Amino acid sequence: MAASIVQKILTSNAGVAALALRVPVGIIFAAHGAQKLFGWFGGYGLEGTGGWMDSIGLSPGIVMAFLAGAAEFFGGIALILGLLTRPAALSLAIAMVVAIFSVHIQNGLFMANNGYEFGLALLAASVSLLFSGAGKASVDSLLAKRFN
Repeated sequence: MAASIVQKILTSNAGVAALALRVPVGIIFAAHGAQKLFGWFGGYGLEGTGGWMDSIGLSPGIVMAFLAGAAEFFGGIALILGLLTRPAALSLAIAMVVAIFSVHIQNGLFMANNGYEFGLALLAASVSLLFSGAGKASVDSLLAKRFN
């Protein structure tokens, strides 16, 4: 039974097309997570991001910043590698739903107004990878062959 679940998580019929989605989306997520966790790329790090999250009602802020940052950073790296793509995509989709509804929805669609269009695009990409899996050019594909 456990082998069956692992096989379902790793197996994908997406070919190499998923690679074109995984890599750029993974880079975006990893960079945003690095901003939250480490303060890289002009980010505020855990303390700054945690304070902001507290201010918008996502408390305890530092824990929420860690969870969001870890999902984005490690999930992004997982997408780039195609490693455990479906679980990574699920965690990233959840992070985007939280971001959309806690930060952006009240500002409308457009990014110019801090709207939800970018979050929605990342949510769509995450959900697509959740359904399709990593595709052929991935660590998941190599692991699926080994477990088969």
